[in-house]
This record gives sequence, C-alpha cells and structure tokens, in this order.
Amino acid sequence: MPSPLSSVQQARESLGLRLREIRKDAGLTSRELARRIGWHESKVSRLEHARTPPSDADIRAWTQHCGVQALVPELIATARGIEGMYIEWRRMERAGLKQVQESVAPLFERTYRFRAYQSWVVPGLLQTPGYTAAVLGTVAALREVPGDLTSAVAVRMDRQRVLHSGNHRFAMIVEEWVLRTLIGDVDVMAGQLGHLIGVAALPSVSLGVIPLGRPRSLGWPVESFTMYDEEQVTVELVSAHLTVTRPQEVREYARAFSELSALAVYGAESRKLIMAAIDALG
Repeated sequence: MPSPLSSVQQARESLGLRLREIRKDAGLTSRELARRIGWHESKVSRLEHARTPPSDADIRAWTQHCGVQALVPELIATARGIEGMYIEWRRMERAGLKQVQESVAPLFERTYRFRAYQSWVVPGLLQTPGYTAAVLGTVAALREVPGDLTSAVAVRMDRQRVLHSGNHRFAMIVEEWVLRTLIGDVDVMAGQLGHLIGVAALPSVSLGVIPLGRPRSLGWPVESFTMYDEEQVTVELVSAHLTVTRPQEVREYARAFSELSALAVYGAESRKLIMAAIDALG
C-alpha cells in the first residue's frame, strides 16, 4: 500500500499531468500559455510538476486559454478534493478537541459498515471515558490544543450510541501490542480491557486481535485507519489527518484490511489475549 503522504502527492502529480495534457492538446508551449495568461513561464512549470497547487482562478485561466472551459467544474472539484485530503491536525484542532469530535458525527450516522484497524490505541468507538481522556489529554498537551478535554470526551462517548442504534456493522482489528500499551494508569487500562470483552459481545461488533509473533507475509502493520463503507478512509498520522476518497485508493485499504483480518483471532481466542493483557497489569 502506498504511504498516505505519497498518495496525496500522486494525486497532485496526476492533476499536474492532466493540465499538461490539456496544454499540449491545445498546441501551446509553456511559454505561449504563460504569455497569454500573463504569468511568468515558471508558474506553468510549477503547476504541471505539482510544486504549486492550482487555485480556482488558475484553473479557469488555464482552461479558457486552452479552449476547454467545459472542464472547469471537474478540474476545480479535483483540485479541492486533493487539498482536502491532507489536513494538519493543528488546523483541525485550533477550535478545540470538542469541535473535532463533533465534526465527524454526520459521517458516523450515515455509515453502515465500519472497518477499523488500530496499530496505536484502542479504536475510539470502543474506548472507555478514562481511556479517551488519557488519549485526548496527551493530544492536547503535545499539540497545545484549547483545553476542552471534558467536553471532547463527552462527545466521543455520545458518539458510541451508533454501536447500539441503527443498522450499523463494525469490524475492528487491533494489534496485540495495543492491548499491552499502558495508556493512562493501570486502573484505566484494566477498565479499558474489561470493556473490550463486553463490547466485543455485541451482535453488531466483530473484534479481532493480531497476536504478537504472528508470521506476516501479508498484512504488515501499517498506519491506523478507518473505512466508512466504500465512501472514504481516514488515516491517522503523527502530524496530520488524511482523508482518502479516490476509489482506487479506498480499494487498496479494503484489501489491506482483508489481509490484516486474516491474521487476527476472534471470539474465545481474542478474549484469551485480552485476559492475558489484564493479568500482565498485575
């Protein structure tokens, strides 16, 4: 699977190549197109080589002088979609953690099939209030986010209503080391692990655990991600939150999820791993 950042860059490069093809189809050199629009020639090169993202005005000028104004809506939608794929966490969280949590509510409500893989922490929908507070508290401290931690935790807990209402299905996979990574303190972690056993028994939830030491020819550990039907994938990075919507890339994440699922254990076997993690807390 390509890395999330390379996926964004590939999308930008594809758009630049499309602009180049449009220019060549119009029989224009870079210099001539720049002259007609009133740009420096280097700007045409920067746009075609994805060193500068095109603005709406850039696209309108480009298509006008290449005689393909009908392509404006498509190209603008593509450009906006690419730039919306990569959003810095600091920009998302500038207004506070509560707003970040609230912003995904519509997506959760309309999604039927959730697929989540976590290589870092317990999936948000399966977290306890104490565990969520520990996770978001660390986020707030590291990123200097406005201090609305209590409200943000309450919003995430309220969002867990989707586990019990509507016609939703949840397939969750975690690496065993997630169960053994101490988040908060021992009491918080013990409560979280006990909660996992209970929530995994819900008819709408499938919880798989990939055991430590599992041979992996396929299903390599990757960045944590969540799939919402076949509509989009959200990917968690250290510095950013990535939204993937291109059908081909969504299919790649679906394939990765399938490979990871095949490595996981379920039911009694996964409960055994969770209980072992609880016992290890002492």
